[in-house]
Amino acid sequence: MKYIDLRSDTVTQPTQEMRRAMFEAEVGDDVYSDDPTVNRLEALAADMLGKEAAIFVTSGLMGNQTCIMAHTRYGDEIIVGKDSHIAHYESGAAARLSGVSYALVQNPDTFLYADDIKRLYRPKDMHFPRTGLVCLENALCNGDVAPLTALNEACDAAHALGVPVHMDGARIFNAALALGCAAKDIASKCDSVTFCLSKGLCAPVGAVVCGSKAFIERVRFMRKMVGGGLRQAGVLAAPGIVALEVMTKRLHEDHANAKYLGEELNKLPGVSADMNRVKINMVFWRTENPAFTSDGFVDFMFHKGIKVSGILTDAYRFVTHNDVTRERIDKALAAMRAYIATLSPRKNM
Repeated sequence: MKYIDLRSDTVTQPTQEMRRAMFEAEVGDDVYSDDPTVNRLEALAADMLGKEAAIFVTSGLMGNQTCIMAHTRYGDEIIVGKDSHIAHYESGAAARLSGVSYALVQNPDTFLYADDIKRLYRPKDMHFPRTGLVCLENALCNGDVAPLTALNEACDAAHALGVPVHMDGARIFNAALALGCAAKDIASKCDSVTFCLSKGLCAPVGAVVCGSKAFIERVRFMRKMVGGGLRQAGVLAAPGIVALEVMTKRLHEDHANAKYLGEELNKLPGVSADMNRVKINMVFWRTENPAFTSDGFVDFMFHKGIKVSGILTDAYRFVTHNDVTRERIDKALAAMRAYIATLSPRKNM
């Protein structure tokens, strides 16, 4: 069975153009910088992000963590959003790999502002860790998009204090589309940025780190240290090139489908989608029906050929992507109606 998968945009299947590119890729040993396809991907990524250089890594987590390793020294503290991917979804890797602690920011809108950096910056004192890095995120992992003004002001505040800035830009092209700007505009004041090829851009593997030439050389060392030295990696870089040249230009379809999905969810009994949070390709929704259970819903949908995630803290999440057409959205909505119809009429909203 070919499932409709709304769990994440990490489930995207590589396109036929990507599969051909993988088959035809010219390869070499990337540890020696001899792989022409990897070199082309890195040059393309650096240009699109407005940076001097780039390096291909196996995942967004590896990109974020090798950047933290390259920016900081053991015992530092990093300023980062409490609900950010780096703090919440990367297995505590920064503490283990870089030996840093977190100064966590928790704002109602989950953004990280210049005032947060000024407040949490550690003055030079033997009792305090050194503030080694500020970590920003755009798009945020909760689907929101931070405005350019807030990002630029945060970068300016960090740099005024002598602190570098890293951006987790896993979905930076989605954020750029939502803001009506180029990805390089979002990354312009950041010292480093990581973005994923394997989410909504459909590549099967990989992420890219962009920054200055000197910084990327430090990341290259860190990548090797954690086992990320790649050999004939052109077969993996080739779909990444297609992702940047082709798939970045179709993300508006995913955003439009997310809005459509949210609007249709709001027509279901007892279901409410927060349309104010539909900034990119994510839809967060809740139900007031007490008979609606997370496990029961996931199981019912799976047997209808639809993969969904259970409730995430206080809301469910659907994610649109290249493999989720309008027709498939309608099928998923029909299955939801069928699930709701199975619930107790007495409790049904």
